[in-house]
Amino acid sequence: QVQLVESGGGLVQAGGSLRLSCAASGRTFSSYAMGWFRQAPGKEREFVASVTWSGGSSYYADTVKGRFTISRDNVKKTVYLQMNSLKPEDTAVYYCAAKLGPVRRVASEYNYWGQGTQVTVSS
Repeated sequence: QVQLVESGGGLVQAGGSLRLSCAASGRTFSSYAMGWFRQAPGKEREFVASVTWSGGSSYYADTVKGRFTISRDNVKKTVYLQMNSLKPEDTAVYYCAAKLGPVRRVASEYNYWGQGTQVTVSS
């Protein structure tokens, strides 16, 4: 099992940057593919980015490609989401998630979730 705790959210002006962190507990963190998802009020949870267990490959939603970067440190058991050039439409609660096996973009395929961290981008 793995437990996930996100941090780093907050209020930022459009064009600004934030870095989210997701700290994991458990001895097998490096076995898990990791993903970031977000959910805005009244909307479904959507895929943002994912990274393979090794960190060798990463994938992004078209809406964030070129602005966000996902990375992981398996020694620190932490996955990061660097968010640059933020837009008001990026406002949402951001969740990190973990799954065994291949990395995916579908939320229902992830087994473990953090509690979420709020990101608010003002115009």
